[in-house]
Amino acid sequence: MRRLAALVTALAVALVGLAVTALPASAHNVLISSAPAEGDELDTAPTEVVLTFDQPVQEADVNEVALTGPQGDQWAEGTVTVDGDTVTAPLRPLGPAGEYVVGYRILSADGHPVSDEIRFTLTAPGPGEASGAPDTEVPGAGQGDSGDSGAEQQQQDGAAPGEDGAEQDRTASEDDSGGVPVWVWLAGAAVLLVAGLVVALRMGRSED
Repeated sequence: MRRLAALVTALAVALVGLAVTALPASAHNVLISSAPAEGDELDTAPTEVVLTFDQPVQEADVNEVALTGPQGDQWAEGTVTVDGDTVTAPLRPLGPAGEYVVGYRILSADGHPVSDEIRFTLTAPGPGEASGAPDTEVPGAGQGDSGDSGAEQQQQDGAAPGEDGAEQDRTASEDDSGGVPVWVWLAGAAVLLVAGLVVALRMGRSED
């Protein structure tokens, strides 16, 4: 019976260990802080956008950060840098007062793209000048007020509106389908545990 108890304990520990290691590996990155933060009201224009996530971000071309101003202008300028779990995007001097939207898309530690938006308000105008028209596509699946301008830009480039977004959705779906769900690992571990228990019980009976 001591052998039976030891075997059952070992299998239980293995199951718990498998569950603990599988869950974090399959989770998408989550934004835990940003500067500027959601809903901030600033009287001084920021010079960069800093995003901090709960896990390291993979360095890849898919990592993008855009800042859309009240008139649709893009204010992000320069190269987006990744340092562990922190993503930094430099900004050119901001212009008109009003609501600004940070749109980001990053590659999670699990290999899946994550995108979202952060909104803040500049209460006093900065020294920058707005052109009155957006000059780049905003990451974040076309959320916010940039959808119409993005469609116009796609038409000018000869692409059908929504074609790029649909292609990105298909790519994301393929990435999602390529990963192994957590429940598969847990189910496999449970089967192994049950099989081990059956073998252990038979061994215990044979010894009796």
